[in-house]
Amino acid sequence: MAAPDHGHDHAHDKKHGHGHDHAHGHDHGHAHHHGHGHGHVHLPASFGRAFAIGIALNLGFVIVEAGYGIVANSMALLADAGHNLSDVLGLCVAWLATVLARRRPSARFTYGLRASSILAALFNAAFLLVAVGAIAWEAAQRLFDPAGVEVAAPTVMAVAAVGIAINGATAWLFARGRKGDLNIRGAYLHMVADAAISAGVVLAGLGVLLTGWTWIDGAVGLAVCAAIVWGTMGLLRESVALSLAAVPANVDANDVRAFLASQPGVAGLHDLHIWALGTDQTALSAHLVMPAGAPGDAFLGALCAQLRERFAIAHTTIQIETDASACALAACGAA
Repeated sequence: MAAPDHGHDHAHDKKHGHGHDHAHGHDHGHAHHHGHGHGHVHLPASFGRAFAIGIALNLGFVIVEAGYGIVANSMALLADAGHNLSDVLGLCVAWLATVLARRRPSARFTYGLRASSILAALFNAAFLLVAVGAIAWEAAQRLFDPAGVEVAAPTVMAVAAVGIAINGATAWLFARGRKGDLNIRGAYLHMVADAAISAGVVLAGLGVLLTGWTWIDGAVGLAVCAAIVWGTMGLLRESVALSLAAVPANVDANDVRAFLASQPGVAGLHDLHIWALGTDQTALSAHLVMPAGAPGDAFLGALCAQLRERFAIAHTTIQIETDASACALAACGAA
């Protein structure tokens, strides 16, 4: 059975070396393993091109849409253009994060800059919600105060239809990576949201064209905003959790604990920590109590390989202890 977790944080220790004080007079085995082959998703090189194409297409469309929004006197088009501009900025941040994530580790940033992808995902989710809030405000004004508003509905529909095509094509560029990397999923969701907004604008234009009721524009806009908020909250929750070093959603900590505790010769387990290095890699550190002593490199290598295969954990640090009380207050900071 696994010994209870003493609840202190070894993430800092693992990120800055293996500098435990081993002066308490017992045998230790300490292994650090980097699983670059199986524990994380390697993003295709074409995602760099996907970002470049997506940014170029959407920036060009923002300019065109804003111009036609002024000509057609359509707040829906102008609001959509503003939202598209926010997404262009979001794509730029996400692209920068994927580039930074490839930077090699340094003496200070021993895991490199992979965590920047978490910050980018958090920024994208928050920025999208802010943009949706601005759209909802404009839509509400159009809904409750439609008097004197004349909208060139055919122009609105035509421009918004182009927006569906551009945003749909951009989303398709990121569709392959939406399940493997939170940052890529953020870019994908941004583009899907944009396509949904453009579809809502088309419907609003059609409704205004058929009935002359300009309040339809506001009603459709609010409905689209609600759908976007619903879809974005999951991304926001996950990115916040990862930024706080929570266990990634794709890893069951209880299953990992049970797996480690069931290994031959393991009498106890404590200080198990699982956290995200970035949106595409997971790390683990744990202390295993093995009274018979360190079983050797073959055991540790096989254990790390199984953690990669079963739980997609790329970086593993295992410390072997022969006594359950070895990690005393003076050495590990907790009783």
